[in-house]
Formats: sequence, C-alpha cells, structure tokens
Amino acid sequence: MTPRFSGSAFAACGAWCVMVVLTLMPSGAGHAAALDLAQLMQGLAQARSGHAVFTEKKFIAMLDKPVESSGELFYRAPDRLEKRTLKPKPESMILDGDTIVIERGRQKHTLQLQDYPELAAVIDSIRGTLAGDRKALERSYRLILEGDVEQWTLQLLPVDEKMRALIKRIRITGVRYELRSIEINRADGDSSLMVIEKPAAR
Repeated sequence: MTPRFSGSAFAACGAWCVMVVLTLMPSGAGHAAALDLAQLMQGLAQARSGHAVFTEKKFIAMLDKPVESSGELFYRAPDRLEKRTLKPKPESMILDGDTIVIERGRQKHTLQLQDYPELAAVIDSIRGTLAGDRKALERSYRLILEGDVEQWTLQLLPVDEKMRALIKRIRITGVRYELRSIEINRADGDSSLMVIEKPAAR
C-alpha cells in the first residue's frame, strides 16, 4: 500500500532536500567579491560528499512553543541525501536515487518519486544544483541572489502553482560556499529555521 504523503510532509521533505544540497558544500577562501548565480552554482556543485550537524526550530501556528530538533546531515554524490535526527526522538529520512525512506521508531515508509510528481520536481531541481545546472533549478524556482562571496542570501520562490500552495519562500544565508542558515516559509503561515555547523573535531 502506498503511504499517504501529506502537504506538510511534502513541504518538509522537499525543503529538507534543498537544505542538504546547499549545506554540505566546501567553503572557499579570499576577499569579498561580487557573486553571481553562475559562480554560486559552480561552487555548490563541487562537493562529492559531506557531513554536517544541524539544529532546527519549527514554528507551527497551533503550538505555543517551537518544535526543536537536532541531528546530522550526510550527502554522497550523485543522489544520496540523509537527514538523521537524534533529538528529541530518533528519526531518519534518506533519499537514494528515486526512492525516499522515512523511519520513525518501528515505522518505516518507502516512497517512489514517480508517484509524487510535485516532489519529483523538487528532487530534480536539487540534482540540477548538485550538477551545477542552474537551468534545472530555475524550472522549479525563481532565484534571487543578494550579497557577495563573504555573505550572501539566496531566495528560492516556487514558480509552480501547486508548489506555491505549499511553500511560499526558502531563504538561505551563507558565507563563501558554506551555509549558515535556512528559513522556510510555508503558504499556511508556518515556518522553520535551521542552523547548520560543521561537526566538532574528534
């Protein structure tokens, strides 16, 4: 039986994929310089693998306090992404090829992208980013880049009507090719803020 994939789950999964791609990238060096989309995409496409830690707050209208979580992110080129939540409860979300596997406790759900066209469009955009393919990303989003190499902000605005019904805007801030935060604003007014850092040295 194919699991039901709600709008909330779609938005969280799609936004997470965007976040991972823009997080696990190598940082560069040098003085502040003008940055255009072509340069940013080229820099973001350089990583073949990556590992980061995250803290996330989700602001949901019906709740008095934000929902907080933390864990680890992993990426392996060309198409494997993993979000491993450690607190408050263990959970994992893995994208491998055209399959997404979500595990919560004893529950495990497997989704095929071909069954969810809107989600597939998000994933195709992410893979276009990994390949440095700006055209692929712009098939799903209108991109607005501000700042320079030392401090930039990239806004992703969905162009498809169905996607706009779920996600209003994704706002990413970074330094060189290293992500600092990602804010996701949903069409229903809920939002989330994720802060990304490198793992502590062992």
